[in-house]
Amino acid sequence: MTPETSTTSPPAPARQATGLILAVCCAAQFMVVLDVSIVNVALPTIRTSLGFDAPGLQWVVNAYTIAFAGFLLLGGRLADLFGRRRTFLTGVAVFTAASLLGGLANSATLLVVARAIQGLGAAVVAPATLTVLATTFTTPESRARAFGIWGGVVGAGGAVGSLAGGLLTGLLSWRWILFINVPIGVVLLVLAARVVSDVDTGRRGRTLDLWGGLSATVGVMALVYGIVGTEAHGWASVHTLVALGGGVVVLAFFLLDQARLAKDPLLPLDIFRHRNVVAANLVVFASGAALFAMFYFLTLFLQQVLGYGPVAAGLAYLPLAAALTVSARGSAKLLPKWGPRTLLLGGLALTAIGLGWLALLTGASTFAGGVLGPTIVVGIGQGAVMASATMAGTAGLPMHQAGLASGLINATRQLGGAIGLAALAAVASGARSPESGYVLALAIAAIIAVAALAAAAAAPGKPRPAAE
Repeated sequence: MTPETSTTSPPAPARQATGLILAVCCAAQFMVVLDVSIVNVALPTIRTSLGFDAPGLQWVVNAYTIAFAGFLLLGGRLADLFGRRRTFLTGVAVFTAASLLGGLANSATLLVVARAIQGLGAAVVAPATLTVLATTFTTPESRARAFGIWGGVVGAGGAVGSLAGGLLTGLLSWRWILFINVPIGVVLLVLAARVVSDVDTGRRGRTLDLWGGLSATVGVMALVYGIVGTEAHGWASVHTLVALGGGVVVLAFFLLDQARLAKDPLLPLDIFRHRNVVAANLVVFASGAALFAMFYFLTLFLQQVLGYGPVAAGLAYLPLAAALTVSARGSAKLLPKWGPRTLLLGGLALTAIGLGWLALLTGASTFAGGVLGPTIVVGIGQGAVMASATMAGTAGLPMHQAGLASGLINATRQLGGAIGLAALAAVASGARSPESGYVLALAIAAIIAVAALAAAAAAPGKPRPAAE
């Protein structure tokens, strides 16, 4: 029996209702993705305001991305077990409260803690948005359109985050990059309570694998902490080796827990028997690493090498955001006909070209001559990647794995971003000058995008209808 005809599923929503559901999901996803990059432009101001040292400043970004990545699998399972409506509302409430706390922070420690709680809320919200979309839009055409719009929001959120961060920091205060989430969160809570309903996926009443969620988060945090610490301690130091070794051991326990110990594993490993799941997650891991690095290092280049202020640096991302949004909408229309593989290959190739072009920046570069063209190329490429990877990573899976698959896609993207940013920051810090370090990091990001082409070749050629 299909989801539409099941006695435990609600009737198909009206067109107007599905449009509002799509708008709520995209707005929520936009909010959580926005907060990955919105702090980048404000980092110099935050450092002065709260007294961060250079290594500690990365944790304003990494505290959010690590908590986001580490708890995403758990967040995806929550939507499957306890209902998409309750999970969605809880995640938005936690995210909104943490944003208020961060905006009021009077110390570096409190800001980092608030950012980590924000990441936890985002980890609950993000997979819930995809679960709602996957169980609301069930035909290939409607799902491709919904995922295309959602993917455009994911990518544009990063670019618009830099723009919004620059405007809010320059015109008001860095605190408003967090306060802005509060009214948005309140509106989302009201709308979601009205339009988001539950669908019985047959997974209610199962237990949560808390050990799995804890070990995944601690393992990822240890790896990123170890990589970030190489700037001060070096790769061969006891500090680095203990952190990296501890992370590997904890993640090994996570795999053991999933394979043998957990009654209801957080990440059933048999999901990786689906080739499309493996391919999509490899692509988004590499894409996340490349894109997060681009936002971070290009922002620093604009401000510290080219002398842009926060507002100008934010406005520099406007063409990228526009290109990405248009590309994602266009890719959504092409997905049913072309399938994810073609769009992933083309999108990654354009991303690599744009990042390689940015790696040619010098202190004498102008916006029109050195920044505008490559950022538009990256935007077009990532618009295609975002929509196609999400479609590939959830194609053909049964409904009860919708939250799991969407959580996995989101977790992999954030994990790639956190590890990629930490690793490239460590590489950049060893360069002979900040300018050469920034362009070196952008060049490596381009190589990462090229490497992802091999994984994209294994993606499905055409999307399949939702599994019964």
